[in-house]
Amino acid sequence: MPRALIVLLVVLGAAQPVTEGVAMDRVTGRAFATRSEVLARHGMVATSQPLATQAGLEVLRAGGNAVDAAIAANAVLALTEPTGCGLGGDLFALVWDPTRQRLRGLNGSGRSPRTLTLAELQRRGLSRMPAYGPLPVTVPGCVDGWFTLHAEFGRLPIAQVLAAAIRYAREGFPVTEVIAQGWALNAAARRDQPGFAATFLPGGAAPAKGDIFRNPDLAATLEEIAAGGRDAFYEGRIAGVIADFVADAGGFLTREDLAAHRSEWVEPVCASYRGVDVWELPPNGQGIAALQILNVLEGFDLAGAGFGSADHLHWFVEAKKLAFADRARYYADPDFAAIPVAGLIDQAYADRQRLRIRPDRAARAVDAGNPSLQDGDTVYLAAADESGLMVSLIQSNYRGMGCGLCPPGLGFGLQDRGELFDLAPGRANSYAPGKRPFHTIIPGFLTRGGEPWCAFGVMGGAVQPQAHAWVVMNLLDFGMNLQEAGDAPRAIHDGSSEPTGEIMTDGGVVHLETGFAWEAVRELVSRGHRIQTSAGDFGGYQAVMWDRERGIFIGASESRKDGHAAGY
Repeated sequence: MPRALIVLLVVLGAAQPVTEGVAMDRVTGRAFATRSEVLARHGMVATSQPLATQAGLEVLRAGGNAVDAAIAANAVLALTEPTGCGLGGDLFALVWDPTRQRLRGLNGSGRSPRTLTLAELQRRGLSRMPAYGPLPVTVPGCVDGWFTLHAEFGRLPIAQVLAAAIRYAREGFPVTEVIAQGWALNAAARRDQPGFAATFLPGGAAPAKGDIFRNPDLAATLEEIAAGGRDAFYEGRIAGVIADFVADAGGFLTREDLAAHRSEWVEPVCASYRGVDVWELPPNGQGIAALQILNVLEGFDLAGAGFGSADHLHWFVEAKKLAFADRARYYADPDFAAIPVAGLIDQAYADRQRLRIRPDRAARAVDAGNPSLQDGDTVYLAAADESGLMVSLIQSNYRGMGCGLCPPGLGFGLQDRGELFDLAPGRANSYAPGKRPFHTIIPGFLTRGGEPWCAFGVMGGAVQPQAHAWVVMNLLDFGMNLQEAGDAPRAIHDGSSEPTGEIMTDGGVVHLETGFAWEAVRELVSRGHRIQTSAGDFGGYQAVMWDRERGIFIGASESRKDGHAAGY
């Protein structure tokens, strides 16, 4: 046996394997469970930062609804968790509308500058978009997303909804542990970008855990938005500051780009898995990758194989490779490419794809399939209220704190979502002016029998569709409760073909959290998987579930993050 494999198995063998039916520290008997679900009758909010959860609950108690609460929580997260979101980023949401008894989808992603061309990027000798600086900047969609949601569903005045974020920005808040770690890592790569240090490095350093961070500039920006609406951001003084600053930094985003931006209501798409409808937004996001993974997995006996078994992990990884090969070829802005969404999520297509999985061998290279032509860091939050309104919302700067550029006096940075464009011409996600890039952030939703069941999401770049499928498997195949579905150790495959043009040729790497049995890992290695134990990014989960029989909400929050779920 190779020495590296022996070392790996010793490390994994020292970890406690996933065990059922044994007395553990939780009443369910699952070794990985961290805490109980949260239960409440009148409303629920789940976020990755405690003050944001509290802000959402304050709005619910004041007579607001779940959309008001989601916007309030997101605004607080823009202050307290700038490592994942902010006013310079994009937003997507799925909203269960109890009046119409249907799910609504909002695509709040921004477009590329209309004055920046592919020819100009090629003239600069770029084979891929840079991660930092002015070139990957796209129009920030967050604020328009808030106002579009609020116009359709909001109950309280927007000034009241944003009040907690304004108060915390002015008075300051203690930085929490996981966010402090991410802040320091982000600062190392961005401290020399224009405006970054002045906005996010008080005294020249990232705040440590427990340090009080104040952002009076963001407070003033939010007050201006509360008074002047979305136009204050996209057509007023703020838009001028952003455009002038980007131009001075050598970028291309203009006032006209900002003024032209509008969020778009879109039809969500779904696939049935074990009798439950799993809902995602269509591209330019990657949500349908989760549906493709689940469609393939539905043909395997996961419950019989058992959670964490070699078969479970092998089937999951191989299904992910197939979905991500399609993701690389087909997913893009539907205004610029014909995307075969219906064909990609069709069960007959999944049946053909499943036949490509060898039971005894990991695939090293995977080509995209041929469907019928009949498609970083982030914050995710969920909220629900007693009217039946449920919100699944995700918001992001893309690569942590974005491109690093922070316009003066505004208190936030700009996203680098344009990094995900393909700079090779003629492909679905190839760069074009006024185009939405391929997007990683995806909200999820589950319905049963046409009724709302669960708003959920897992932040974290390419982790997200994998983790969506993982959570659904945990709930429906392995009988976990809502909290356990997020607590369970995760397997994440890295190295698939990417929408930016990179092609997998070596099979990639399977990253495993502590908790999988060494016998399963040894079997995976024998099938040709490269395994790596990692303390890296396995995502950040939040969820709110509606228990119709009991008339209660159930909340769950990611044990790997700083936040929590709370209800009243």
